Amino acid sequence: MRTLEDVVLWGFMVAAVITLGQSRPNTKLNLQSSSGLQSDCAGNLMRLLLDKALAVGSQLEVEAINGTQHIVLTPSLAAQCGYSMESDPWGNTRIYTSLMGCYVDNKEDTTFNVGLRLRLFNHQSPSKVASHDVSQTCSYSRWATREILCDRNYMEVSHHMATPAAQSKGQAQDDKDDANAIPGESGEAHGIWKMTFFTPEPVPMVLAEARQAGYTAMTTSARLVMRSPYNMAETYSEEVAGIPMEVFRVSAYYKAPHGLSVVNLAAACPTGGVLFTEDVISWYVPRRVTPLVDGTFKTLEMLMGINGQRLDKSQMTARGYTLSVTDFHIVIEIPVGSPDGYYKSHAPDYQYHITYSVEPMLEVLWKADDTQDETRYKVLFPITTPLMPRPPHVKDDTVPENRMFSVHLGTFLHDVELKNITFSTVVLTVEECNAGGFAVQEHRFPNGTKSFSLKVPFDANVVLKHNPEPLVTVYFLPLVFGFVLLPEETAFAHSVDLQASLQDVVLPTITGTCDQNVFYISVKYGNRGPDFQTLVGYQQLTPDLGEIYNTKVNDTHFSLVVPYTATDAAYELMTSDSIRARLDILLWDPNNNWVLSDLYLACSFPLKATECHPNGTMTAMAVKVESVPNLVPSMLTLKDQSCKPVFSNDRFAQFSFSVDSCGTTRMFFDNYMLYENEIGLYYNNKKGVAYTSPVDPDYRQKVSCYYVVNDTQTFSYNPGTISKEPAAEIGSGHLMVQMRLADDSSYEYYYQAEDYPVVSYLRQPLFFEVELMHSTDPQLALTLENCWATLHEDRTSLPSWDIIVDW
Repeated sequence: MRTLEDVVLWGFMVAAVITLGQSRPNTKLNLQSSSGLQSDCAGNLMRLLLDKALAVGSQLEVEAINGTQHIVLTPSLAAQCGYSMESDPWGNTRIYTSLMGCYVDNKEDTTFNVGLRLRLFNHQSPSKVASHDVSQTCSYSRWATREILCDRNYMEVSHHMATPAAQSKGQAQDDKDDANAIPGESGEAHGIWKMTFFTPEPVPMVLAEARQAGYTAMTTSARLVMRSPYNMAETYSEEVAGIPMEVFRVSAYYKAPHGLSVVNLAAACPTGGVLFTEDVISWYVPRRVTPLVDGTFKTLEMLMGINGQRLDKSQMTARGYTLSVTDFHIVIEIPVGSPDGYYKSHAPDYQYHITYSVEPMLEVLWKADDTQDETRYKVLFPITTPLMPRPPHVKDDTVPENRMFSVHLGTFLHDVELKNITFSTVVLTVEECNAGGFAVQEHRFPNGTKSFSLKVPFDANVVLKHNPEPLVTVYFLPLVFGFVLLPEETAFAHSVDLQASLQDVVLPTITGTCDQNVFYISVKYGNRGPDFQTLVGYQQLTPDLGEIYNTKVNDTHFSLVVPYTATDAAYELMTSDSIRARLDILLWDPNNNWVLSDLYLACSFPLKATECHPNGTMTAMAVKVESVPNLVPSMLTLKDQSCKPVFSNDRFAQFSFSVDSCGTTRMFFDNYMLYENEIGLYYNNKKGVAYTSPVDPDYRQKVSCYYVVNDTQTFSYNPGTISKEPAAEIGSGHLMVQMRLADDSSYEYYYQAEDYPVVSYLRQPLFFEVELMHSTDPQLALTLENCWATLHEDRTSLPSWDIIVDW
C-alpha cells in the first residue's frame, strides 16, 4: 500500500447542480404517473432516483413540499436546507434529502415524511410542464450522539440534547417568533439564542444573522442541528494527515429549562485526497479527523457505499472494491470502469478524452474513550477522474489491388456520434456519404463502445493522386472525421491520412509524319488522360498556340499540324534545294519534372536558297541553324561587310545584290560564267568598333549563280538621281554609362544591390535601363546597339555573354 507521501493528491470542488428557480408564466400542470421515479431511505438520507427517460428534453425544477406550500429549491437554498442533486450528462438524476432538512416533517426524530415536487419544463414547448409529486416516509432511530454528514454542497452536524429546547422565562414574543423561523418563514421556537463561529477567530451571530448569511440552525425534539454550505466566510480550510478539508466549527447557545446551555459543534469534510492511476481510484480520508476528535476513540463501524447506499462485503468483492486502514488513513479503492460509475467523453482542444465518474460513500462510527459519546461520520464524495486522452486508433484495411480505401476508426464511448467527414474537396454528412457511394458504418461492441468504418473507391473525385515514379500512382485520401459529443453537442475532429501505391500507369505516346510543308503530330493519352503539359519545341502548348497549330482534341487523342516554318521548328541543315527541319514534342509532368514521352521528328522540306535573275541580280536566303544558336541573322553580311540583309528576322536573312557588287567573284567555265559570294558572320578585331562575340562559331554559306555566256536578255532600266542623306562621321572614345535592372516594364522600381542575384527563367523578359553619366552636352543622345558581359573589366576578355544584340 502506498503512503500518502508517495502519491499525488487531487482536489475537488463540490458544487450544487439544482436548477435555479425562476418566475415562470402560469402554465397548466400535467400530473403524470411516477413511472421513472424511485425513492428509498438510506440511513439519515432520503434518496430519489429520476430516470433519464422521464427527464429527456426537459429542464428540471425541484420544489420542497411543506404542507400546502411548495418552495423552489434554488442552489443556495438547497445547500442551506439539506438538499442536493446529482445528474449524469444524460439526465439520470439522484436527489438526496437530509432527514434533518428544513422542510421535512419530523416526528420525534424517528419518523420523517419527505415531500418533493419535480417540475419538468419542455425545451421545445415551455408551456408544457410535467409535474410529479413524490412522498417518502423514512424511519431512522439509530442516531449517534453526534451525526456529521458531508454531502456535495453542504456540511451538516447534529448533536443530541438532554431535553428539548425550552423558552426561557421572560423571553419576548418577538424573539420567540424569530427563533422559530426556518429560512424565509416563521414557526415554533427553536430555542437557539445565538452562536459563535470559529474561522478559527470567533465570529458571533444571532440566529437571524446566521440565517441571512446562509446557515441553518434549528432544534428538533432531541437534537440541535447546524448546516453550512461549502466555501462560506465562516468556514476554513485545514489539512489533516495531508488531506485538504473544509472545517465548520460553531458554539450554539440555546435555552434550556435550567438556563442557557451551549453545544460545541464541528464538521470537517474532505475536499481532496484522491489518487488516480489508469486503472484504480484511491480515496484517502484521515483516520483521525482532528477537528472532530480531541482524545482517544474506538472505531465501532466502518462501511463503504455507492450512491448513498451501503455495500456489504460480498457486494464489494464482486465489484472489486476495497476498504482498508493504514496508520493515518482510511483508503477506499475503486477500479476505473466499475459498473456503479459511468464514462463520459470530452474534447478539450478538439482532442478526444474520457473521464470516469463514481460516487463512493464512507460511513464511520466511533466512540470517544473519555465521554463515551458516539459520532457517526458520513461522507458522500463524487469523484471524476482527470481527463484521460484516448486518441482514436486508425486501422487501415486498404488492399490496393481492390482499388478501394478501407479504414476503421475507434474506439469511442456510446456518447460519440459521427456527424460528417471532410474530404479534400467537400464536407459530407454520413447520409450524404452513403448516398454518394462512400460506405460509412457504425460498429457497436458488447462493452458499450463503438467504432466507425469508411470505404472510398480510388477513382472517387475526393481522392488525390500523385506519381512518385512514372508508372506508379500513389492514391492519397485526407480525411477529417467530424464528431459530436452527446448530449451537449460538443464538436471535435480527428484527422486520418490514407495512402496506397499501385503500379497502374499507362503513359501517353506520340507519333508523327511530314509532307512537303508541315509536321503532323498525334498524341494518344494514357490512362491518366491529358494530365500533362505538351512542349512544342521550347514552348508550352497553350490554347492560343493550339489554335495556331490547328489542334484537334477528343477523349483519347489530340493532334497538331505544325508548319516547318514555325518558330518552334529547329533547322538542322540547309542545302541548295531543301532545308532539314526538326520538331521536338515533349510530354511533360511539371509536378515531378518527368518526361512522359517524347518525339524528335526531322524531315527535309523543299526550299530554294539562291535565285539567279536574268538582270544580273542574285537573291539568297540564310537560315539560322541549330548548330549556331547565338546567331543573329541581321548581323550577317556578304564578303563586302557593307552588304547587309534587305530583310531579316530572328531566323532568316534575305540578301539581294547584283553580281558585280558586294565582293562577288566571277569565274569562267566554257560557256558558263560563275558568280560566287559568301554569306558570313565576320568579326572585327578593332576594339569598340563593331559587334564582337568571340564565343560564337563561324558561319559560312556560299551562294553562286551560273550564267550562259552567249545569251541575250532584255532589261528595263530607268535612270534616276541618287540622293544621299547626310551622315555623321564615326568617332571613338570612352563614355561612362550605368545599367540598371527594372522590376517590370513600367521602369518604376529597380533592383538594389542587396536584391542580387535575381532569379529569372528562360524566355522571361528582363527590363534594363542604360543611362549616360556625367554628360554636359544637352544635344548628346545615347543610342544602344550591342551590350555584353565579361568576367573582367577588359571588354574583349573571354568568356563573354550577350545581353542586348542589334538594338
